[in-house]
Amino acid sequence: MKKILSIFFAIFVCAGLNPAYSVEEIYSLEEVDTVSQNVSVNDNKKSENETLKAEVTFDWLDITQEQKEELISSFKSRLFDENTSKIYFTKDEFKKTFAQYFKDREYKYHYMLTNNGVTEDEDAKYCAFYYKKNTLVMYAIQYKNNPKNAFYYTAFGKMYYTDVMSEEYPNFPYTSMQYDRKGKLKSAIYFASKDIQYMFGADKEFQGVWYKEKMYDKNGKVVLTRSNW
Repeated sequence: MKKILSIFFAIFVCAGLNPAYSVEEIYSLEEVDTVSQNVSVNDNKKSENETLKAEVTFDWLDITQEQKEELISSFKSRLFDENTSKIYFTKDEFKKTFAQYFKDREYKYHYMLTNNGVTEDEDAKYCAFYYKKNTLVMYAIQYKNNPKNAFYYTAFGKMYYTDVMSEEYPNFPYTSMQYDRKGKLKSAIYFASKDIQYMFGADKEFQGVWYKEKMYDKNGKVVLTRSNW
């Protein structure tokens, strides 16, 4: 089971957005749920009441290897070098910040909700993660009074991961960092758009770029897929 949980590249992001939300990348080769929404951005050349949808073109399979490496380097810098003072916690700092979420005291209720397909109520938004589609092994909660964080719990209410989104969220582009229970960085993702996400591991190594339901490595090879994109 530990091995299954360890391959969840995380990020459950509920967008406190009117009221649509997205589940950002908790990935398993077995199961994943993703719901997303387009976000409009103001066009400075138009009136304040006019907006254009943010669009990012996916050209990963068309650009040269040199161009891929340049993009990887650019997103790596944005995720890590430009955010060094913001993305690393000491164990004590992390505990002080998130201690109240370490245990879901209502885990029986939340387990029941998520296992029965409930994705939202007046307090939070939820997502369930299953092993072989029938055994719930993890659920995620994003509280509506704390939309820039998401918390992942085992079936018994022990916090396993925490996601922290940048201030730009829910507007694209934004970044999302995932931490384990001890505050150690586990993964980092640059969200270029709802369709395109660049993923890096805690070691700053490029994992791949997601485009819709497929993840491509730096050579353009499909290395993972996700369902229900």
